[in-house]
Amino acid sequence: MKNKKLLIFTFLIFGVTWSQDSKNKSVNIDAKVSELLSKMTIEEKVGQMTQITVTIFEDRAKPGYFDAAKLKQGIQDYHIGSILNVPNPGAPTLKRWQETQTAISTEANKTRLKIPILYGIDAIHGASYTAGATLFPQQIGLAATFNPSLVKRGAEISAYETRASSIPWVFSPDLDFPRNPAWSRMWESFGEDAYLSSQMGVALVSGYQGNNVGSKYSVAACMKHYIGYGSTTTGKDRTPSIIPERILRQYDLTIYQAAINAGAKSVMVSSGEINGTPVHASKQLITDILKKELNFQGVVVTDWKDIIYLYTRHKVAESNRDAVRIAIMAGIDMSMVPEDFTFYTDLVDLVKKGEVPMSRIDDAVTRILRMKFELNLFENSVANLKDYPKFGSAEHIQEAYNAAAESITLLKNEASVLPLSKTEKILVTGPTSNSMKYLNGGWSYTWQGENSDTYAAEKSTILEAFQNKLGKENVLYAQGADLEKEDEAEIQKAVELAKTASKIVLCLGEKNYTETPGDISNLYLSSSQIKLALALAKLNKPIVLVLNEGRPRLISDFENKMNAVVQCYLPGNEGARALVDILYGDVNPSGRLPYNYPKYPNSLEKYNRKYTESISEGEQNDDAKYEKSYSPQFEFGTGLSYTTFTYSNLKINKSEITTSEEVNVSVEVSNSGFKAGKEAVLLYLTDNVASITPEFKVLKRFEKISLEPNETKTVKFTLNQKDLQFVNQDLKWIAEPGTFTIQIGNLKKDFSLK
Repeated sequence: MKNKKLLIFTFLIFGVTWSQDSKNKSVNIDAKVSELLSKMTIEEKVGQMTQITVTIFEDRAKPGYFDAAKLKQGIQDYHIGSILNVPNPGAPTLKRWQETQTAISTEANKTRLKIPILYGIDAIHGASYTAGATLFPQQIGLAATFNPSLVKRGAEISAYETRASSIPWVFSPDLDFPRNPAWSRMWESFGEDAYLSSQMGVALVSGYQGNNVGSKYSVAACMKHYIGYGSTTTGKDRTPSIIPERILRQYDLTIYQAAINAGAKSVMVSSGEINGTPVHASKQLITDILKKELNFQGVVVTDWKDIIYLYTRHKVAESNRDAVRIAIMAGIDMSMVPEDFTFYTDLVDLVKKGEVPMSRIDDAVTRILRMKFELNLFENSVANLKDYPKFGSAEHIQEAYNAAAESITLLKNEASVLPLSKTEKILVTGPTSNSMKYLNGGWSYTWQGENSDTYAAEKSTILEAFQNKLGKENVLYAQGADLEKEDEAEIQKAVELAKTASKIVLCLGEKNYTETPGDISNLYLSSSQIKLALALAKLNKPIVLVLNEGRPRLISDFENKMNAVVQCYLPGNEGARALVDILYGDVNPSGRLPYNYPKYPNSLEKYNRKYTESISEGEQNDDAKYEKSYSPQFEFGTGLSYTTFTYSNLKINKSEITTSEEVNVSVEVSNSGFKAGKEAVLLYLTDNVASITPEFKVLKRFEKISLEPNETKTVKFTLNQKDLQFVNQDLKWIAEPGTFTIQIGNLKKDFSLK
C-alpha cells in the first residue's frame, strides 16, 4: 500500500509538472510571437499568409531543382511564409528532400527576420511523396479496422517518415462526412458515421502530433475540408451542397470538434458551397463557429486556388482583389494561392487602403507564427537523416501490413469457400489484379497515383502475392478485362484458363483517382468488368470476388453469382500480402464496412436512416415491415470472420436514469469457433420517440478485442448524457425524456430517461 501511495503521489507530481511545463511553454511561445509580430512590416505579415507551390520556383531547364533567382524573389521580395507540394517529377528521395529544404531554409535565413518557411504536403497515408516510404491503407480502410490504436500507431510512423523528409505539416486527417457514395473523395474519409469518423480523426491527430508537436518525429495535422465538402447534391467534386445548420451541427461539426479537442493545429477549408455561400466566403462558418464557438486557435488555410475561385467559379466576387477581401474578412489566415503572387499584392493594397483592418492581419499572422514556433522551425527546419534509421524499415512495414490485414473486410463466404487451400490451382484474373495503382489509389507518389507501379516496383501486386505464396506454377493468370474498354478476346482467354482451375479469384474495382478526375455518372462497376464476372460465373466454379475500390461501386448485377466477396478498399503497398494471407486463412479477417454498400443507384440510404426511408406503401403502421424497402447490398458494420462470435448477458446498470446520470453497459463476447480472431464490438443506440424524427439506430461506442477459441471477454461501455442528445430546431443539443434501446450484436436492452 505504501508503494502504491508513493506511485500515485509521483504520478500526480509528474502530471502537475507536465501540465505546468506545457502552460509555461505556451506562454513563452506567445511572448515570442508578440515580439516578432511587433517587428514586422505590412508586407512581411502578408507574406506569411501567402502559400506558393514549390514547382513555381523550379529551373525550367532542370525540373526538380530551384532557379535561385525565382526562389529569392518569392522568399525575399514577397516574404512568402509557406510552400507546398512536390518537386518534379515526384516522390523525391530523402536526400533530395533534404537538399530541397536546405535551399529553402538557406534563403529564408537571408531575410531580415529569418522567419522559417512552413512546408506542407498531402501525406495522407504515410509519407506518400517520398521514395521508399511506408504506405498505409487509405482512410476508408483505416475506418474499417475499427481500431483507433492501430490507426494512431500508423500516424506516428507517417509523422516520423514525413519529418525525415524535412516536412513538418501534413494535410490530414480528412474529416469530410460523405453523404453520396459516388463522391470521388469518399475513400479519403472515414465513411458515413460521425462517431466513427471522430474517433478515427482523433487517432490520426494524436498520432501525427504526439505529446510534443515540436519533436523531430511529429508533424502538425491539418483537418480538412471544413465543412460540408462531402455532401454535394450531385455527387461530383467541388459542387454545391444543401445542408441545414441543424444537420451540420449534429453530424459534421462534431467530427471537427473532436479533432480540435485533440489539439489539431490547422484546418483546410472546403472548396464547396453550402446553401449558396462558398465556405471560403462564410464569416459565420469560419470566424463565428470555427474560431469563436469551437475555440479553434490554429491556422485556417484555403484549398488550391479557392480564393481566386470566389471570383472565377462561384461568382460572389467582382475581381480577384475583391475575392481576397471577402475571404480574409471571413477568417482565412493563409491562402494556397498557389501559382502567382496576386494574393500578396492585392492584400497589401487592401490593408494600406483600410479595406482590411490590421487586426485581422495580426490575428492570422499570430496563428501562423505560433504554429511555426510550436513546430520548432526557428531552431531547425531540415532533418538530419541519421535521426531516422527506421525510415521504411521492416518494423514500419509490418505495421502497415497489420493495418491492411485488419482493414480488409469479408462480406460474403457461402459454403465456407474461404479460406482457400494451398493445394488448389487458382486463376487470378481481373483488371485490378496486377498493378500497385489500384492498391494505393490517389495521393500516392503523385497526385492521381498513376506512377505507383514505378515507385513501388519492389512491392507485390495481388497476382505477385499469390505467386510468392504458392509458386508461379500453381497460379494461372489472365487480365480478363480492362477497367473501361471491352475486349471479348481477353474475357475468353480468362474463361478458357478458368476451366483448368479449381477456383477463381476475380479482382475488380476502379482506376486510381482523386478529386474531379474521379467524378463518375454511373455508380455501377464498368460494363467490361460485369461482362467478365458473368462469363466466368457460367462455368459454375467457385468465385472469390476481390474489390479494390475507393467507393462502393454497385455489383448487384452479378453479386448473387459470387461465392465470396472481399472488400479491400485501397489497402496500400502491403495490401496484397495481407489479402492473400487472409484468403488462405493465415490471417483471420476482422474488418467491418464503414458505410452501407448500396444495391441500387436510387437506394442509397445510410445505416442510421429515418424510419420513413424504409417503408413501403401500405406498411406505415407495421413496424415489422419497416425493413422491407431497406435492402443494401451489405450494411454498415458488416464483416465476417473464419470463426464465430457469440454475444450474451447484455447488462445495463440502471433501467431509469436522470438527466445527470450515465449508463454503464456490459456484454459478454465469446469465440465459439475453432480459430483465434478479432471482433469489433459495436454498440448502437435508438431514441424510440423524439420531437425531431429519430434515427433507426446510431453507433455510439465500439471496441475491438481479440479472442482465442472458447475464450470469453466482458466488454464495457459508458454512455453519457451527450450520447442521448440531438440538435433541435433551435440549434440546441437536448435530450428528451423517454425510452432508449441499446443494441449490441443481436441483443437489445431498454432504459428510460426521466
